Amino acid sequence: MNKTLQYQTGAFALIDSLVRHKVSHIFGYPGGAILPIYDELYSWEEKGLIKHILGRHEQGSAHAADAYARSTGKTGVCFATSGPGATNLVTGIATAQMDSVPMVIITGQVARPFIGTDAFQEVDIFGITLPVVKHSYVVRSPEDMAKIVAESFYLASHGRPGPVLIDIPKDVGLEKCFYEPVEPGKINLPGCKPVIQSHNAQIIKIADLIKEARQPLLYVGGGSIIANAFQVVKILAEMAQIPITTTLMGKGIIDENHELALGMLGMHGTAYANFAVSECDLLIALGARFDDRVTGKLDEFACNAQVIHIDIDPAEIGKNRIPQVAIVGDIKDIISELITLMESRNTDSTHTYSWKERIKKWKQQYPLLVPKHISKISPQEVLSHLNQHSSGSYYTTDVGQHQMWAAQFLNVLPRRWMSSAGLGTMGYGLPAAIGAQIAFPDSNVVCISGDSSFQMNIQELGTIAQYQLPIKILVINNKWQGMVRQWQQAFYGERYSHSNMESGAPNLTKIAQSYGIKGLVVSERHRMDEIFDIFMNHVGPVLLDCHVVEDENCYPMVAPGKSNSQMIGIQKQSRKINMVAK
Repeated sequence: MNKTLQYQTGAFALIDSLVRHKVSHIFGYPGGAILPIYDELYSWEEKGLIKHILGRHEQGSAHAADAYARSTGKTGVCFATSGPGATNLVTGIATAQMDSVPMVIITGQVARPFIGTDAFQEVDIFGITLPVVKHSYVVRSPEDMAKIVAESFYLASHGRPGPVLIDIPKDVGLEKCFYEPVEPGKINLPGCKPVIQSHNAQIIKIADLIKEARQPLLYVGGGSIIANAFQVVKILAEMAQIPITTTLMGKGIIDENHELALGMLGMHGTAYANFAVSECDLLIALGARFDDRVTGKLDEFACNAQVIHIDIDPAEIGKNRIPQVAIVGDIKDIISELITLMESRNTDSTHTYSWKERIKKWKQQYPLLVPKHISKISPQEVLSHLNQHSSGSYYTTDVGQHQMWAAQFLNVLPRRWMSSAGLGTMGYGLPAAIGAQIAFPDSNVVCISGDSSFQMNIQELGTIAQYQLPIKILVINNKWQGMVRQWQQAFYGERYSHSNMESGAPNLTKIAQSYGIKGLVVSERHRMDEIFDIFMNHVGPVLLDCHVVEDENCYPMVAPGKSNSQMIGIQKQSRKINMVAK
């Protein structure tokens, strides 16, 4: 690729710009308005410069690009055509926006003369997606293509990441212009605020608060994963001997077998994490947004604590909780500065000993429990078993009870946990596994789904089959929309309105086999080791249909409007019957 002016089409300018931004994979689905771009893509793929992964639905392609971004830290890219192709992306775009995932979404559009005429497959995707993107463009001229692509990649990953939409009219892709490449980062965006640098005075205040605290707690969210702050957060926790609890998005920041790890907090968090956040005297929030599923009753969340809030997005500071000290900036850099200061002070960590002992007792009294039913296996058993057989894997989940059980029982590494947290998108898990497997072809990728969620994007089995992706698909099959049933039982007088999925349920192993994917079933405890060995060691794609007890509820649970200390479904260790601790 020479860098001189070339007379080229808008489609050429797009693909060339993507390659210059080191895009190796695109996830997408073709259609009329985007055909000029796909026609250009053809020759670039033949030369081995880029690879397109054909989804079976645009939503699936969006989720695959999303998980590709989450697992790699790079910007994910997906293509779709105009009209229904573009609107099918909306759920995937909103999922990425809620979880701060860097994506560039490229949609075809009707030709410029037809915009606004209700032409075939015309829809204002720019307007439709305005609330769920970080930024968006309509390319009015092929001369603007390179600049727009460069700006989009910068904006998608700069500061708090998010999705950026580029809508390209069909004739812009076909029209020729003098194309001048724009290299990555070579842009001028005067309205784009730089990441604010931390202030030494605030770092000193934080160090002083940590020194004074007797019951400190690190509350770590997805922003710390995005910032690649894994090492520095662990160093800070160990240096000051501060326990760590994470959000659903923060899983992986620390080994959950670490003595300072409390697992997830919030609505379905561990009892000891929720007790700790209710009793702490200093709460250090790192890349977390005080989400309602975490805080429960907000005015009783960490109500005895002074709050330190560090986040890259100034809009999050004070949005739900007013902190005593706040810093806007890169978490990794800020924590590194804090560690340097604390090292120079020879910070004493013995003052948290009593606090850690209290938490240790809570862990012993209120462990996560694995029910041992007399007949059917429990979902907790399945996920506990998976945890033992799949160490180091990349995990994707769908949404519901199985998602919460997976969060409770799986010990994951950084960037190896992909789950729709903010939007709670059923159907995310299967296509997300595709994105992760494409990114890491030699690693184990496990999709954990439920029988209801799985059917939301079941067609992506076709993509898995086409590319022979060795994804392990584990379905927790309880014949219900499990979380809906649990809420109907707890809060709606056991009126199970349209939450049972048994009638019309497919045979999942036969569906898998119809795609050429190995299908397995497990329903008996004594066969679990045997089946899991086959499941995890199979060289190609495989689906395991786990028939579990149907009415199991996900506990602990913080009911809406209650504080985190008012959990239901927790049992002391001494009262367990037919249960074992995690």
